[in-house]
Amino acid sequence: MQFLIMSLFALGIVGVDQLVKYLVVANIPLFADVSFIPGFLGLTYVRNTGAAWSMLQGQSWLFILVFVIMTVLIFAEYFRFRMPFTTFERWCIAAIYGGGLGNMLDRVFRGYVVDMIKTEFMDFPIFNIADCFITCGCILLILHLLFFNKAFWKEEKK
Repeated sequence: MQFLIMSLFALGIVGVDQLVKYLVVANIPLFADVSFIPGFLGLTYVRNTGAAWSMLQGQSWLFILVFVIMTVLIFAEYFRFRMPFTTFERWCIAAIYGGGLGNMLDRVFRGYVVDMIKTEFMDFPIFNIADCFITCGCILLILHLLFFNKAFWKEEKK
């Protein structure tokens, strides 16, 4: 049951991400700037064929391969080789996966990822909703594993 609920959470992330991307593509011209919160956040529609900071441009096959491997590992871990992840850590993994799936859908169906969130208060690459879930999920997962889940780091005594 827990897997179903977390899967629905990940699909909810995909739904919100894809809806926002659809609205941006339909209403903002490519490279146009729209102030959202003046001096703080803006919307700028850009197309990204790479990963974070546009690294590995045009390497969609690599991103698809990594995503497929991640999917297999998640299913294997959950149904076959249970690791001592806490429920919170599993929610983080679901957030990371949902964000990854949102961007993967863009890569497969558009050939690029739609990015739109621009920080106006600092020079930072333009990103999207899926990227937010991937980044926050990774940060929270790492912090929780490092500081709160001691069972994860214990070696089994044989």
